[in-house]
Amino acid sequence: MVRRTTTKAARGSTSDPVTQYARAVVAGTVVAGPDVRNACKRHLNDLLTAAARDLVWSLDAAMRAIDFFPDVLRLNGGEFEGEAFQLLDWQQFIVGSLFGWLRADGTRRFREAYVEGGKGCGKSPLAAGVGLYMLVADGESRAEVYAAATRREQAMVLFRDAVAMVQQSPALVRAVSMQGREDRVWNLGFRRTGSFFRPIASDESGQSGPRPHCGLIDEVHEHKNGTVINIMRAGKKGRRQPLIFMITNSGFDRTSVCYEQHEYGVRVAGGAIADDAYFAFICSLDEDDDPFKSEDCWVKANPSIGSTIKPDYLREQVHQARGMPSLESTVRRLNFCQWVDAEDPWIDGVLWRGCEVGRPVESGDIELEDANASALERRATEARAALIASMEGKRAFGGLDLSGTRDLTALAVAVRNDDDSVDAFVEFWTPGDTMADRARIDRVPYLAWAGAQFVHAPPGRAVDYGAVVDRLAQINAAMTIDGLAFDPYRIKYFERDLEAAGLEVRLVPHGQGFHRASESGLWMCRSIELVEQLIFDGKLRVAFNPCLRWNVSSAVTETDPKNNRVFNKRKATGRIDGLVALTMAVGLALSDVEEREPEYQMFFF
Repeated sequence: MVRRTTTKAARGSTSDPVTQYARAVVAGTVVAGPDVRNACKRHLNDLLTAAARDLVWSLDAAMRAIDFFPDVLRLNGGEFEGEAFQLLDWQQFIVGSLFGWLRADGTRRFREAYVEGGKGCGKSPLAAGVGLYMLVADGESRAEVYAAATRREQAMVLFRDAVAMVQQSPALVRAVSMQGREDRVWNLGFRRTGSFFRPIASDESGQSGPRPHCGLIDEVHEHKNGTVINIMRAGKKGRRQPLIFMITNSGFDRTSVCYEQHEYGVRVAGGAIADDAYFAFICSLDEDDDPFKSEDCWVKANPSIGSTIKPDYLREQVHQARGMPSLESTVRRLNFCQWVDAEDPWIDGVLWRGCEVGRPVESGDIELEDANASALERRATEARAALIASMEGKRAFGGLDLSGTRDLTALAVAVRNDDDSVDAFVEFWTPGDTMADRARIDRVPYLAWAGAQFVHAPPGRAVDYGAVVDRLAQINAAMTIDGLAFDPYRIKYFERDLEAAGLEVRLVPHGQGFHRASESGLWMCRSIELVEQLIFDGKLRVAFNPCLRWNVSSAVTETDPKNNRVFNKRKATGRIDGLVALTMAVGLALSDVEEREPEYQMFFF
C-alpha cells in the first residue's frame, strides 16, 4: 500500500524528493557508490512490494520531517551561521526514508539506521536535527532523546550542535528550555510533552536505565565495543516506535562494532539480509576507484561536495598524503570512506599480497566460471606446497611466538637463497576446545582455517607445546633448522617439551622492544627493517596463509625518538603473532647483513 498524498507541496519541482533521488541514483544521473545505489534500489523495490509486506510509503510523513529542517532549524558555525537548514538531496533521502516508511499499524518501519560518510559531509548536524524532530514534533509523550557515546566529551560534540540549533531557532528557543549555561548546557526540555534531550555516556556511573525514544550515536568507529549501542537497544523496548540513529566515518578495525554495523548495513541494502527495520546509507567507492588518481569518484564518499565540503580541501588532503605516506590511510579512511587495514598500517596490503605464493583468486581479480575457479584454487594449493618443498634440504631459520590460552602460537620458517631472497612459511596453533568462542571474539573464521589446515587446533584449552615440538621435529628432518629465534614469554615451558622430545635446536633470544637481546644482538627494529626491504625489493616469498594475512593487516608500529620502530600489540586491530614470528625468523636468517646507522639531520641554534 503506497500513499502518495501530500498536504504541502514539496520544495522545488519534485513531489517526492526521496523517490526522485533514488531514481536518479539508479539511473546514474546522480553519482553514488555501490552501497548507496543498493539503498536506492531497495527503496524503489519496496515501493513495488510494500502492500504484500504490510508496509506503507507515506509522502505526508516524509515531507513533514523533511520540511521541519528548513522551517524550524537554523545552522550554526562559519558561513552557515543562522541559515535555514536546507537538506541536500541525499539528506532528504535519509530523513524521508526514516519517517516516510510506516508499518501497517501507522508506526515507523525503521527502528535502527546506520549512516557512514566522509568527514565534513554534515552527518552530525543531520543527526542533531533528527533528535530535535523526535523531541518536539514526533508526538511522543515523555520522549527521551540521547546523544550517546562511550565518553561524555564525545557525546557532547553532537549535543552541542543540537543546543546551537535551538539557540538559533526562533520557534525552538520559545518552546525548548535549556538547563545549564552557554557551552555547559546539559539538557534540552520540551514541556508540552514532558520530553528531554541530553548527552549520555557509558562511562558515567549512577545512570538509571535510559528508555530512549531516540538514541543518536556519533563516531561509531571510535567505539571499542558495543556497550553504547546495547544500552540504547535494551532501553527502547518500552517505546512504540523508537529510533537508534548511528553516524560514523569509515574505520580500520575489522573486529570492531562499527565494522559489524557496516557489514550488516551493506548486506541489508544489497538484499543479502532481509531486515525491514534496519536502514543503511553507506557512502563507499567502487572496487576500481582510486581517489588518489581521479577526482571523479570523490562525490561517492562525499555527497555534500561543493556545499559543506569543498573540492580544494580534498585536494589539499590528497596532496599532503602523497608527500607523507603515513597520512594516506587516514585520508583514505576519513575522506574517502575506505576501510583501511589499520589506523597507521605497517605495510600496504597490495605490497604484502605481492609476496604471497599460492594466494587464492579474490573477487575483482578476474571473472571466473566455477570450474575455472576450482582449477585456480588447486593450482594455488600446489604453488604453496611447491614453495615449501623447495625449501627442503636447505639451511633454515625459525621464529617462535608462544601463547597461553588466548593468543595464537606461531612458528615461522625462513630460508635465505643465494640471491639474498627469502622463502618462508608460517604455521599457527590455537586451543581446539575454545576455538569457536575465540572465533566469535576475534571475528575471524578459525574453524574454517583449521578445516583447511591453515591453523592447527589440537584438543585442549591451552596450546600443547608438545604438538609444536613434534611439528618442529618434522620440519627439522626435511630442512636443517640452524636456529630458532624466540620471544622469551613462556619459553621455559617450551624448553621442557624440547628436552622431553630429545630435539636439539639452537634457541636464539630476540629482543621484542627497542632494545637488543644481549646474547644475540637481535632486535625487532632491525628485523622489521629487513622484512620491509625484502618486500620492497620483491625478494620475500611467503606461502599464503589467511591467518598470516590477517596478522599483517592488523599490525601497527610505534616509533622511538630515534625513528626505530617496533610492533605495537596493544594498538593492533587483531592478533599479530604470526607476523612477529616471521619477522624474528627473517631477522635471524639475515643477521649477518650489515646494519647501517640511521641518518640524522642535525640542527644547530
